[in-house]
Amino acid sequence: MNLDFYTTQPQPCSYLQNRQSTTLFADPQATLDSTIYDQLIEQGFRRSGEYLYRPDCLGCSACIPLRIPVTEFVPNRNQRRTWQRNKDIRVTAHSARYRDEQFRLYQHYIHSRHRGGEMDNPTPESYLAFLTSSWSDTLFYEFRLEQKLLAVAVADQLSSGLSAVYTFFDPEYAVRSLGNYAILWLIQETRHRNLRWLYLGYWIRECPKMAYKNRYRPFEIHRNGGWKKQGSEHETDR
Repeated sequence: MNLDFYTTQPQPCSYLQNRQSTTLFADPQATLDSTIYDQLIEQGFRRSGEYLYRPDCLGCSACIPLRIPVTEFVPNRNQRRTWQRNKDIRVTAHSARYRDEQFRLYQHYIHSRHRGGEMDNPTPESYLAFLTSSWSDTLFYEFRLEQKLLAVAVADQLSSGLSAVYTFFDPEYAVRSLGNYAILWLIQETRHRNLRWLYLGYWIRECPKMAYKNRYRPFEIHRNGGWKKQGSEHETDR
């Protein structure tokens, strides 16, 4: 099908100070599906709610699409420790619908990590509008310690891999590095599904909140219309 694209007006960047951002969107009125999603994620797009988008900023290319070839991934020492530290956690998959317990954890996480920001004080409607869509094949993976819900990783299923949409967790369990563990677990889950890639969205080297994604090696970045492998060797094994 022919798909139109639209660019937003410049606005202050959410990640880097003193920069303007513009975003390229697939036509929000078009009938989207997983096949189109598969094609566009190969071109560096990402899903947020019902929308497929890609940064398209004049004079800036700081947002770099990143994916992990899961069969080649080798954890470093810190990642192995994180994996061992969380071996008592049980993970189960759930359909993408509203659950009050998950939403309360999301509220707690957002209030702790993004207090005063655009995402603060979410409603059930804004929560679902951000994480789900009517056309994506989305799962909510629950991470539990006995009966306590510690984290939720939201991921889309594609023919070539899984796309990590968002992860939220109980900030009171910081010692467990739950965000890192969720990525490690999704790498393993992608392998179990015999899929090739875990897509992690945009890596922004200059933004501390988004710079962590290159710690999972090797990884590939999307540049100049194609994917290029990076980080075949660990720079350190800390």
